[in-house]
Amino acid sequence: MASIEQLAVDNVRQLTPYQSARRIGGNGDVWLNANEAPAAPNLTLSDDALNRYPEPQPEQVLTNYAAYAGIGTDQLLVSRGADEAIELLIRTFCGSDDNILYCPPTYGMYTISAQTCGVGIKTVPLTADWQLDVDAIKANLDNVKLVFVCSPNNPTGNLLKREDIEAVIQACAGRAIVVVDEAYIEFSPEANCVELINQYDNVAILRTLSKAFGLAGLRCGFALASAEIIGLLLKVIAPYPIPVPIADLAAQALTPAGINAMQQRVAELNDNRQWLLQQLEQCPDVAATYPGAGNYLLARFHDAPKIFAALSASGVIVRDQSKQLGLDGCLRFTVGEWEELERVVDVLVRHSREGGNP
Repeated sequence: MASIEQLAVDNVRQLTPYQSARRIGGNGDVWLNANEAPAAPNLTLSDDALNRYPEPQPEQVLTNYAAYAGIGTDQLLVSRGADEAIELLIRTFCGSDDNILYCPPTYGMYTISAQTCGVGIKTVPLTADWQLDVDAIKANLDNVKLVFVCSPNNPTGNLLKREDIEAVIQACAGRAIVVVDEAYIEFSPEANCVELINQYDNVAILRTLSKAFGLAGLRCGFALASAEIIGLLLKVIAPYPIPVPIADLAAQALTPAGINAMQQRVAELNDNRQWLLQQLEQCPDVAATYPGAGNYLLARFHDAPKIFAALSASGVIVRDQSKQLGLDGCLRFTVGEWEELERVVDVLVRHSREGGNP
């Protein structure tokens, strides 16, 4: 008789699940490991019609977000976080003989979603300065249906060059969809790629309310694309994906007042990011710093395990990125409130004074 595990499909049995910040855990009171906003917006639930199924795509959320992004509602899909949109794209466009392509070091859920769906994976590493290797991508497009690029890139923090993104889109015309992950774009809004969905028919953009909008707990994200792509995704998405309370709060966050509050928070966090960067640059334990365009910073340390342990012992939880391609010795710091960042700097200064640096 087969065991329960043997009944599962091979790709799931072999899968190593994504190590989210909550899955990894830790003990502390300053959480700077998940790129969350340090505080939630002030929203109050107003729709209590919980005896009815929700709208398949909540109209007010669609209307408000389309206005915010400058697109039509037929170019938009609301999903359970951007993670669901990643999986929907894979399920919609990839069969068992197809591949996705992505460029490490980058967000890990592209791999997990493809593996879960039994889809092949190709990788083309970013260049030494963490930009797209356009020629290598072009050379690896056989049997590729989706190309994922992330800008600002997580965890490196840098923006990808617009001309490189367009070059990849053009190379993929008629053969693959290029998915631009813009989960952190509110922190660098001038770099958004939204206009590309009207210029090319093979572009999709991922967005979320989890980061700049401070609503990670809602799990509300978006896919922006041509009406044709959105129509295909709507065939695959679950019948009632967005619960009534989620749609209610998301719609409020996307009112003009909610967007203005978000932009004020972003301005404060961008200032905090710059301050933290300056402090890291002065730290003897830091081997290199990398200016970021999101709500996080990456730094390479002479002895990252010791720094990670010192921070953890002081209740500060950050994300160790050392196992990612090319990121040995790197820790990622979410940009939090001023007091939280001061805690980080105090630990680093104390560690240095105690002779922790080489």
